[in-house]
This record gives sequence, structure tokens and C-alpha cells, in this order.
Amino acid sequence: MAKQVSPRSKKLGLPPGTLVHVGEKKAENVSVTIFNFEEKSYSERCFTGPELPGDFPSPSGVSWLDVSGIHEVEVIRKIGEKLCVHPLVLEDIANTHQRPKVEFHGDYLYAVLRMAQKLPGKDEIEFEQMSLLLGRGWLVTFQERPGDIFEPVRDRIRQGQGRVRREGADFLMHMLLDMIVDHYFLVIERLSDEMETLEDELFRKPDSKTLGDIHRIRSDSSMIRRAAWPLREMIQTLQRSESELVSQRLHPYLTDLYDHVLQVVDTVEVQRETLAGYADIYLSSLSIRMNEIMQVLTIIATIFIPLTFIVGVYGMNFEHMPELEWKYGYPLVWVVMLATSVGMLVWFRKKHWF
Repeated sequence: MAKQVSPRSKKLGLPPGTLVHVGEKKAENVSVTIFNFEEKSYSERCFTGPELPGDFPSPSGVSWLDVSGIHEVEVIRKIGEKLCVHPLVLEDIANTHQRPKVEFHGDYLYAVLRMAQKLPGKDEIEFEQMSLLLGRGWLVTFQERPGDIFEPVRDRIRQGQGRVRREGADFLMHMLLDMIVDHYFLVIERLSDEMETLEDELFRKPDSKTLGDIHRIRSDSSMIRRAAWPLREMIQTLQRSESELVSQRLHPYLTDLYDHVLQVVDTVEVQRETLAGYADIYLSSLSIRMNEIMQVLTIIATIFIPLTFIVGVYGMNFEHMPELEWKYGYPLVWVVMLATSVGMLVWFRKKHWF
């Protein structure tokens, strides 16, 4: 099935702030889920369509509006109008080729980053852009498709576990960011398992598939690096922010999150260097195999040089050649040729040429 992709060319000539979806359409229909919760209570509703509920954001507690599917820009427009979001921010939300960043816009902040998942039964890593709008008492998340990694967070809200109901919307944002970073570790661990299998293949019998796996894993590591590297700057910006949207009590959690991002970046760098070494090992193994083949062919050709000479001498059409009329001439030639071949093989062996 062909992927439905909205190209960048659709935005050519349009004024800044024009809402146009750019990227792959990963959901048939847009679904919206709203959580309203306080320490002692919570409510959850799901609906579709561009119309938003009148009780968002909730006058008390915390409201989390989760949008799955951003190809219907009318939904983004309605949310932007209700929350007074700048048109350029809405334009960035609809464009799935954003670099991870965070921006402060007075009463709200806008953050964008990429989630990574290694789905069962698939070799490729699934990357998905996620945008967040954080305000006083509310959080809006925009995802490209339904089905994500945040179900444990939703379960904590439903069951009242942990601190999520007692804290504000900024703490909920931190939980989502922490879940994304944790899944980077899961993806990296799976890549490490694949690299161990790849290492065994390299030292057994590498083939063209081995080289393809090296390039695939290295490409996945590069994508993780491109997603995690700017995430450091994003977390640092949140740490150093003096905005009331990010409370001071959240800073230790952001420091811990920053350390995790550094671990992800360092691990990916080590993986990339290791994969570069795997590529060198593969090329070296090919060179060694080629040298072994050439060595065998050279030995065979060298053995046949004196044999060709003997056969050439006795293949000359001279009338007077004594051995031609001798009774044991033919067997003697065979004995000489076999003795020459065996003698050369023994000599090559003593020279450790094979």
C-alpha cells in the first residue's frame, strides 16, 4: 500500500502561518482524547472531529488534550483559536519535519521532538513527531498516529498512582518527555542485540546481507542521534527557564532527564563507531577471501607452467624425437609431471604459501 505523503511543495508561495500538513498521513481519522483530573478525581473522554469540548481547559485541576492525527488541519486550527496560539506555531505543528526545540510564547510554551519505537516483527525503527503546547493547567499533545508509548502515563492518571494527579501540567509534560527518552534506551538495546548477532556473522561467513544489516543499523543509529542531539538543548532551555509555566520543583527532574539524554547520545556515538568498525571488518574479510581465492588460483597456475612446458615439448611435430618411439616414454612423461606437481606442492607448503 502506497504511503500518502504531503510534500513540502504544497507550501510554496503561501504566506507564513498558512496551515498545510507536510509529511506522511499516518492515521485515517483524527481522534481526540481529553483527560481532566485532580488529586481525588479524573474524567476521560474520546471524540472525533474539529469541535472541541466546552470544558477544555478545565477551570480546576489539569486538562490533557491528546490529538492523534494531524493531517486534518482544521482540528489544529480550532485548538489554536481556542488557546490563542500563534499561527506560526500551528504551522510548525502541521509540519512533521521540525527539529526538536522549545519556544516560550507568554502564556504557553511550544515544544516539538521525535518519538522512536521498535515495533515487533519489523526491522525498521518507527519515528513519529510529537508537538506539545503547555499552558497554565493544561497540556495539548499532537501525534501523527494513534497508538503510542504513553499508556503507562494514562494508567497512572486513571488509577491515581504516583504524583501525576497532585502536580501540575508541567509535571505531566515531564512524564511524557521521560517516557520518550526511556524508549530511546529500549530501541538502543534492541540495536545492541542486533549488533551482537551481526558480530557473530562477521566472524563466521559474512555476505551481502551482512553489509545491508550494517548500513540499516547505522542508519537507525544516525536517526536516533539526529533526534536526541538537539533534545539536549531543549531540556537545557527548560532547565534555565524562569517562566512560571515550568515550576522550580520540576528542575531536579529535568536535570535527571538531561543526564538520560546525554547517556542516549553517548551510547549512540559508541554504536556508530562500532558499526564503522564492523564495516571495515566486512571489507577486510572480503579482501582476505579474495586473497585466498587468488592464492589458490596462483598455485594452480604455477603448477601447470612446467606441465605445460613438458606437454609443449612433446607436442612438437619433429620426426626424430627418441622418446616418441620408446616403449615407456608415455608413462615416464606422466611420472615426471606428477613428480613435478607433488614436488612443487611440497615446496609451497614448506614456504607456508598455503
